[in-house]
Amino acid sequence: MQLQKVRTMEEFATLSGISRPTLSKFFNNPKSVRQSTRDRIEAALERYDFVPNFYATNQNRQLTRNIGIIMPYLADPFFAEVARNLEPMCAQAGFNPILLSSYGDPDREIENLRSLKAIKPAGVLLAPLGRRSRRDDMMTFCDDIPTVLFDCDIEGLGVAFFGSNNEQSVGLLVEYLCRTGEPPSFFEMRTAPNPNANKRRAAYDLAMRALGRTPMILAAEGTGWDFEAIAYQEGGKLIKARELPTDTVLCSNDRLAIGFLAAAYENELRVGIGHGHALRVAGHDDHPFARFTCPALTTAAQDYGAIATTSLNRLLSIIESGRRPDAREAKLFDCTLVMRQSA
Repeated sequence: MQLQKVRTMEEFATLSGISRPTLSKFFNNPKSVRQSTRDRIEAALERYDFVPNFYATNQNRQLTRNIGIIMPYLADPFFAEVARNLEPMCAQAGFNPILLSSYGDPDREIENLRSLKAIKPAGVLLAPLGRRSRRDDMMTFCDDIPTVLFDCDIEGLGVAFFGSNNEQSVGLLVEYLCRTGEPPSFFEMRTAPNPNANKRRAAYDLAMRALGRTPMILAAEGTGWDFEAIAYQEGGKLIKARELPTDTVLCSNDRLAIGFLAAAYENELRVGIGHGHALRVAGHDDHPFARFTCPALTTAAQDYGAIATTSLNRLLSIIESGRRPDAREAKLFDCTLVMRQSA
């Protein structure tokens, strides 16, 4: 009986039901995985005609077993959560994760890339700053080192991009808030460091107009990544001046929403739903602390696990094949509405 031909590790992982990192670890050293896992992989090799590209693997061993992970601001809980997912997966695949933060500084972002290039990494996972990134310098790096972008896209940069579908998630929030109460205003930073903020504002505008509503933008002054403090200060000003155009506020991200909740509390506005509540507040991202705010925050949950897993698996497939794809891949993951007491 002729066996089904399997050409890539990615295809073999799908057919065998064994994760890419585990397969990578097995083919680098079969004794590095448990006996039960080894038995499953060997049984799958008997069912399918698959031969790993050992030539490409040997070529790649001229490089280190390091994978660089660069975040714009590691203190941000979203990026910390993605890093928490990526680090053990890299190790499971037999690679050493090297985690670096750019701290919102485009010069430091380039220095991080240069530091990684000096140690010849097998590949890099990059969440770029976006508009402030030095594109030409980053392009030079990506031409030399296989790089997969996540969270924030810069067109034409790297071999692939994986992130969240802001149009879907914000549309979901707007529809829910309009259906259950007054239409929401949109609270954001006038100069946001992360370009996803612009995508979310555009998605809010689109969703409101689709429902026959007039968009209401509340732009907070402030720069940098200290979102909670900016929202607390600027939200407090709006509340004290009675300048909120509606009793429902959709914040561009959960960190802004947390600051806005604090401002509402200080100004004795009860946030939540039902009799006796003056304000509804929602956010975006499902920040790790969102369920523990008072009240617990309604939000749209990003699929941290899917973004991290897909980004790493794509990078591993490129490293092990020894060649880059002909076309740049991009995929956006839908978010899930999480209804809590704040709205």
